[in-house]
Amino acid sequence: MRVLVISDTHIPLRANTLPRVIYDQIEKVDMIIHAGDFTSPDVYYELRSLKPTKAVYGNMDDPRLLDILREVETFEIEGIRVGLFHGLGPPVGLEERVLQKLSNYGEFDLIIYGHSHRASYRVKDGVHILNPGSPTDTVFASRRTYAIVEIEKGKLKVHIENID
Repeated sequence: MRVLVISDTHIPLRANTLPRVIYDQIEKVDMIIHAGDFTSPDVYYELRSLKPTKAVYGNMDDPRLLDILREVETFEIEGIRVGLFHGLGPPVGLEERVLQKLSNYGEFDLIIYGHSHRASYRVKDGVHILNPGSPTDTVFASRRTYAIVEIEKGKLKVHIENID
C-alpha cells in the first residue's frame, strides 16, 4: 500500500492548484491522506474523486468542510492504526499538543498532523509521527513538501519529499 500524505494546501489562498508533482504522485498511490487546511472544499472533492481519501478539517478551512469532515480521524490501513489531526496553536509545542489530543482516541502506529507547514518525521516509543508540511506554501517553512508512506507486511516506510 502506497499513500500520499499532504496538508496545508490552502487553495486558492497560497496557490491556484496543487503542484504537478502531487498529481503525478496521485497516479502512483492507492490512497490520499490530507491533514487539513484545504481552505476550499473543491480541493477535498477533487482529491476524493481521484483516489480514496481520508481527511480532517483544519483551522483555516471553509465552514462547509466542517460539516463534512471531523476534527480527528482514526482508521486502519493494512493493520496499521492511524491517528489524524490537523493541530492547533503556535509551532512551539505543536507535536506535544497533537500527541495529547490523540491520546484520548487510543493507541496508534502512525500519527499524522499538519498546521505548521514544516515537514517532520520521527519515531517515538514505536509510534511514527509525521507532519508532511505543505506542498503549496513556504510561509512558515523553507521548502514545499509532501510525504509518501509505504505499508508492507505491517511495516512502515516514510519518505518526506521536497518540491522544486
